[in-house]
Amino acid sequence: MIENINNSTNRSSPLYWRGARGEVKIKVCGMRDSANIQDLAVLKPNFMGFIFYEKSKRYAANHLDINILNQIPAIIKKVGVFVNESEENILIIVEKYKLNYVQLHGEESVEFCKNLRLNNIKIIKAFSVDEQFDFEEVKPYVSLADYFLFDTKTPLKGGSGQTFDWSVLEKYHGPTPFLLAGGIDETNFEDALALKNKFLIGLDLNSKFEIEPGLKDIEKLKSTLNS
Repeated sequence: MIENINNSTNRSSPLYWRGARGEVKIKVCGMRDSANIQDLAVLKPNFMGFIFYEKSKRYAANHLDINILNQIPAIIKKVGVFVNESEENILIIVEKYKLNYVQLHGEESVEFCKNLRLNNIKIIKAFSVDEQFDFEEVKPYVSLADYFLFDTKTPLKGGSGQTFDWSVLEKYHGPTPFLLAGGIDETNFEDALALKNKFLIGLDLNSKFEIEPGLKDIEKLKSTLNS
């Protein structure tokens, strides 16, 4: 049985759901509009993501109000999404926006991740997955990433709205917990929660819950997350 553990918008703790493997966290990514950020904060997702990749339709750097971000409750962890960005720029942005995690969504090397860890940066390392993906690729990052994120392999770097064949996740045997991304919406949300890989720690929601790129449909999120 899939259960919404938190069913009140006045909750003081983040959202999570009871799926096949226990607690499942929620990350909502691609945020940038101040009012939208404030409305989402009321729902208290576990993670809120901001994209610092200039080629993204959800590029946030020119839109974010630091004062608004500082008002986000501490229980909501702020995640900056980067694609092959320099270490120097990542450190500057982490400090500027007081980010709790960086999500590396490019071809960042093991050495690059090691250097970030030396600066006390928490890492979500993303991998683009299709039916031919070799999970051996993730092993060098096991000691460096707090979480992995498995997203659909497309020419885009995330935000495609497309799913991959989730059955390939049966080939992943840990030990690093992971978030699932790519085309999760109200029609397959419970299917995602029902996945039985014990290392599934959370779901990443983005383009399927948008009015337009970078603007989330809060009512749709409420309806899905409180169903």
